[in-house]
Parts: sequence; C-alpha cells; structure tokens
Amino acid sequence: MRALIVRHSPWLVWAGVAVGAGGLTLLWWTSTLPPTSFGAQLTEAGRLTGLFAGYLVVILLVLMARLPLLERQVGTDRLARIHSMVGRYVVCVTVAHMVLIWLGYALTAHASLGAEVTDLLTGYPYVLWAVIGAGLFVLVGTVSATAIRSRVRYETWYLLHLLTYAGIALAFWHQILTGAQFVPNAVARWGWIGAYAAATALLVWYRLLVPIRNLWRHRLEVAAVRTEAPGVVSVYLTGARLDELGAEAGQFLRLRFLTRNAWWQSHPYSLSAAPNPSWLRVTIKALGDHTEQLQRIRVGTRVLAEGPYGALTARRRSRHGVVLIAGGVGVTPLRALFESLPAEEGRLTLIYRASRHEDVVFRHELDEIAADRRAVVHYLVGPPGPGQEPALHPNWLRRLVPDVAERDAYLCGPGGMMTTAMESLRECGVPARRIHHEDFNF
Repeated sequence: MRALIVRHSPWLVWAGVAVGAGGLTLLWWTSTLPPTSFGAQLTEAGRLTGLFAGYLVVILLVLMARLPLLERQVGTDRLARIHSMVGRYVVCVTVAHMVLIWLGYALTAHASLGAEVTDLLTGYPYVLWAVIGAGLFVLVGTVSATAIRSRVRYETWYLLHLLTYAGIALAFWHQILTGAQFVPNAVARWGWIGAYAAATALLVWYRLLVPIRNLWRHRLEVAAVRTEAPGVVSVYLTGARLDELGAEAGQFLRLRFLTRNAWWQSHPYSLSAAPNPSWLRVTIKALGDHTEQLQRIRVGTRVLAEGPYGALTARRRSRHGVVLIAGGVGVTPLRALFESLPAEEGRLTLIYRASRHEDVVFRHELDEIAADRRAVVHYLVGPPGPGQEPALHPNWLRRLVPDVAERDAYLCGPGGMMTTAMESLRECGVPARRIHHEDFNF
C-alpha cells in the first residue's frame, strides 16, 4: 500500500500576500515626495496605512469567498483564524489611517482638529461614506471579539457580520477618487479596481452562484432523519450526481436548509459517513436555536450546499498505521474516516471519549466497522476511577496503542480534549506534522 501524504504548506499563499504588500509599498514610495514637515510625515503615514487597509480588505474578501483550494489545502479552522486576524488588522489599520490623515491635514493646514474634521467630511468625495464604513468595521470587530462573541446569539452575530460587506462598499469609492496614489495614476487605479472586482467575483461565485448551481444540479433534499443519541440526529440527504460534489470522508458541507426560519443562514456539518453516489449523511447536535430546529426537520426539505470543505482527509496520511481520537459528537468526521481511511490490517484504532454512555454516537456502526475492517475501537466513558490516570493520558495511549509513535493521528472533539490529546501524543513521540485536526468552533 502506497503512503498518501499531502500536508500542503500555505507558503505560496503567504508569498503571494507578501509580493502584493511589497508592490503596494513600492507604489507609495515611487509616488511620494520627501515630506518637508511633521504634518506631511503624518499625512504620508496615513496614506500608506490607507493603502494597506484597502489591501487587507481585498484579502478579507478572498477569505470570505471560501475558495475550495484554500479550504482543502490550508484547512478551514486555520483559515478561520487567519480571517479573524485579518479582520482585526483591518480595523486597527483603518483607524490608524483616519487618525493620521486627520492630524496630518490639520497640522499642514494650520487648522483646528474640529475644523479639519468638517473639511474632510464635506470637502472630499465619499469621505463621509468611508467614515461610516469604518464605523461598521469597528462595530463588527467589537462584536467578534472573543469576550463579546461568546455572549451573543449566533443569529445576531451573523446578521451583524453581514455589515462588513456594507462597510467595504462604503469605504471603496473614496480610495479611487481621493487616493494620492490612484488619482494621477490610471494604471494603479484600474489595477486597484481590478483587484476588488476579482475578489468580489470570487465571493459572488463561491458564496452565491455555486450553491444555487448545486441546488439545481444536485437537487439535495432531506430523505430521512434518525435519532442517534439524546439531542443528536443524523440527517440523510439524497439528490442527483452526488459523486460530482467531490466530497471526501473527513470533510464537511455548509448547509442551508430552505425552511421559513432557517433559509437565511448556513452552518458547517461534517459528513458522518463516507460519501457515496446515493446519499450523504450529516449528524447534528442541538446546541442552539438553529440546530434545535433541525432536530425536527421535515423529510423533503430542499437543501442548498456549499463545499465540500476541510482538510481532515486521507490525503494527510503519511503512515500505514492510524489512530483516531474523538470526543463527543466530534466523532462524526472520524466515523467517516474510520469507515474508509486506508490503513494496514490491525493498525487502525479509534479511541472514543465521552462523558456518559448515552452520549456515545454510532456505537453499533463503529463496532460493525471495526469487525469488518479488523480494526480496533476503544470507548473511554465517564471519569477515571479512584487512583486511575485521566483518560488520554500518555500512559493510556501507549497502553491502548503500543505503536502510537509510528502512526498518524486524527483528532476531533471539544477544545479541551483536543489540547490534552495533542499534548499526550507529542509526549508519546508523535511529531506535530503527523497530528491532524480541525477545530470546528468558529
């Protein structure tokens, strides 16, 4: 059996971002005269930060597009963290741009700060719009901060997050009509417009047109709903030409169930069985209003799908032996991998951690897969007994999987469990490059 590794490095992506930033800096440098006063220095610093704020917005639009190539090679959780980081930079650099321009213009014109605000908002095309757009960026960034995000309902956060698009549109026009690098330079101006147009086209294609095309082409609909555990159901989807979706075990789809209350929002759901041409299955735990409604979704409901997404697939495997470590409903993508992941006979092991026996999902299916594939499944349920080491302790892993250091490891579950599992695997000698995981808490 040939080993299949393909842990793609995103270095090409970062190289492209760096080249773009370098080109932008060169444009500013070659179009700027040496500043002769402190006010001019502040103004030029404001122009440079404005250019970088606009460039970061282009990157943000590309990340919002959820390009399948990036999603599969970099990983959805990593892209989500990059998206969050870029969003914070957009807010900070935009605020710096406004403050620097305001101070620089005021000092150069020997005007009061109040008078300069009035002049900027009324005397320059679309600057007022840009300030409103910046305010929307700050609002979205504030609501997305971890301390606040955890206290806000998902539906509220989602609707507020849509204001990002309005902020981008409002801030765009003043760049073209007042930007010192673009007003006198038609090539730079049209290049900037082209960059925004291309990023917007990717966003519209992958977030709007592709899902509509999939709805027409695959005609996905709910075929059955089955209870797996308290508050957990599996939703079976049928349709046409499902093999053309290109889904792999370990991936997920962003699904929009077209009901009166749920049509406007999509959520990520892992495939809980290996994809086949006849049906797909996702498994959903009731964690909020939306997922609670889906526990009672009607058969025949049409479904609009984006994806597949995710890099937690067999493509990452580099060894003939594999250990899968699942926690709670995080077993869903690992159950699909347990069914289909290539591995040597006797060297495929699933360790399933759960708080209670009733929280174990797919137990009958997992036992059947283990028997059919001559694989091993271990259930670690409940707290450790008196004097016992905690579950997933390195000694536990070595006891359950003696050759764990020679295997690839796939993880999915709650954040605390995954942190413990990764630390234990590293202590057992598994290098980081062979520990594959995606965090779906984004």
